[in-house]
Amino acid sequence: MTDTTTTTVANPFDLSGSTALVTGASRGLGRAIALDLARAGADVVLGMRDPGDDHGLVAEIMALGRTAMPVAMDVTDLVQSRAAIDRAFDEFGSLDILVNNAGGGIDGPALEVTEADFDAVWALNTRSTFFLSQHAASHMIETGGGAIVNIASQAGLVALPGEVSYCTAKAAVVHLTRCLAVEWGEFGIRVNAVAPTFIETDGTRAALSDPEFRADTVERIAGLHRIGVPREVSGAVVFLASPAASLVTGQTLAIDGGWTAR
Repeated sequence: MTDTTTTTVANPFDLSGSTALVTGASRGLGRAIALDLARAGADVVLGMRDPGDDHGLVAEIMALGRTAMPVAMDVTDLVQSRAAIDRAFDEFGSLDILVNNAGGGIDGPALEVTEADFDAVWALNTRSTFFLSQHAASHMIETGGGAIVNIASQAGLVALPGEVSYCTAKAAVVHLTRCLAVEWGEFGIRVNAVAPTFIETDGTRAALSDPEFRADTVERIAGLHRIGVPREVSGAVVFLASPAASLVTGQTLAIDGGWTAR
């Protein structure tokens, strides 16, 4: 993907000719991100634990006139994940966009967190984000640059009781984003993150189905007082991946309805 600015591009959000890889692509935020990248013109490599269980995502992207390639990608398995990145580069000749979306947490009071739980949350959210970004960047450097978008969380910006491992891991992703942006800018690689609040997905459905929890969450989303939907995150990812954000790097965009503004 050529490094361009909004002054030289007719549609600064156009990703035509780009190849994107999205981890955790089969459901929720990953699915919405993959679809919106395709709508913007990108071909999309779909990182999934089970590439045969895409819930119709490949067909949806193909219907948009873009190419979709599912690949086996458990982001905690770095050997498998690096192979998936290599395959994407080999198949398309470039890897212009990496979206580190896969993640998750294990709830529990700080006094009860085990070493195994802490390490698992760190591996899924932070270790994977660094090493996948590192490997993708080595390919991006060959082709003149690219864009990396990390999915952080408002949990990386504020303290959430009972989520100390997740908060810590996502806070690390926020600062990792800054570090990589500063170090890789000379290669034409921009690195940014988004930090969503609670979004209606398969992963949040159980918690948000509790009326008391949902009401408390809506109250804490202090500006808009509502739960978000996946496309409110995916649109921001497309922006950060596109030439429209050609001078944006090292930033974390809170998509939180005002939670962290309180």
